[in-house]
Formats: sequence, structure tokens, C-alpha cells
Amino acid sequence: MFHASRFTQTRLTQHVIGILGGTFNPIHYGHLRLAEELADALTLERVQVVPSNTPPHREAPRVSALHRLRMVQLACAGNARLHVDERECQRSGPSYTVDTLQELRTELGTERPLCLLMGADAFVALTAWSRWEQLFTLAHIAIARRPGSKLEASLLPPPLAQQFATRLTDSVSDLHMRPAGLVVVLPITALDISGTAIRAAIRERRSPRYLLPDSVLDYIRRHQLYKDLDAR
Repeated sequence: MFHASRFTQTRLTQHVIGILGGTFNPIHYGHLRLAEELADALTLERVQVVPSNTPPHREAPRVSALHRLRMVQLACAGNARLHVDERECQRSGPSYTVDTLQELRTELGTERPLCLLMGADAFVALTAWSRWEQLFTLAHIAIARRPGSKLEASLLPPPLAQQFATRLTDSVSDLHMRPAGLVVVLPITALDISGTAIRAAIRERRSPRYLLPDSVLDYIRRHQLYKDLDAR
């Protein structure tokens, strides 16, 4: 486990920027609560919400990146801490997180702490991500854990387990003291909401209201999204 004593304690604390990526197909309250609760727990300056264009680990959504971006913009409106980042929707080809983090490093410099936000399921599968080991050189990783669930090194693939055990910290202040390289696990409210369930409800003419913001649901209805699509 990481210990702060390995690093100088005289360094000034810096504001941390969170990055939350995903297909957001559509964005819903599970995504928004994760961003809000981790922003509070980590004292984030802001969370950059990054809709992907073409996700590399699954089939491409049948709803366009433009529609998904617009829904994210509607969902984040009115929350000053949530900043919609359009870069992956404007980038051709697969949306690799490591490329986005490298771009942010170029823009923000090497000293600003960045924190990649993700759920435990995504972290367990991290070794399938492109250049996954580079992620630790570019950002911290904050893992949202649902109450009652466990995330232990023994549950991870060996290369990831080693990284997890070496980089894990239980002190949020550690993330403010260096730009990248740490892992923190934080509990969040358990909201059993998924894009798959929302899309299924719309196809089956059931109401998904209260699973996602009204502005997003109104947009879906206005543009007739998901009505005739399969589960993607």
C-alpha cells in the first residue's frame, strides 16, 4: 500500500480534476450520483464528463455520438462541477482513455493531479484496456464501490493485482499531493440503474422516468431514440 511518508510533505496541495468517461447510452442517475459523490469525497475541482464516440471494448452504440453528447450536456446543465468534454466525440476511431488523458496532460501540465473515476466492474477489467499500465502514469484512479461489495487484490488478474496492492491508498489527501499513480476505493450509494434497462423499458413502452433526468427523457422521446433498437 502507498504511504505518504515516501513523498515530501512540503509540496503544496493542488486541486484535483476528475475524469468520467463512458458511452452514456443514455446518461442516467447512476452516472450522475457517481460523479457527484466522488467529487465530494475527493474534493474535486471539477469532473470532466467524456462521452465516447466508438468504445473499443463493446459494439458501437446505435444511437449516434452526437445524440449521446447532447443528452450528457442536458444532464450536466446546472451543475457547475460537471464539465462536458467533447473531445472523444470529435475524434475518429476508437475512444481510448489513455489518449484522452495524454491530451489532458498536454493541456493542463504535468503537475496537476488528475483522477480517473470508474466503477469496480470497469477496474476489474482494466487489463483489457489499451496501454492500461500507462493510465497510472497519467492519473490517479478512484474506484466507486457499492456497499456490501468487495474489491481485493485476490479478485484481480495478477498484473493488475500487483499494481492495485502497490498503489492503493486510504488517504484522499494523498491524491492532492502528487499528479498521478495512486488508487483509492470509495463507497457510493447503490443505485441499480443501467442503460440496458432504460433502453429495454423504452422499447417495451414502459416508463423509465426517475431513472434519468427529465430533460434527457424528453430528448429521447423528442428524437424517438431507442424505440426500435436492440439492447445496444
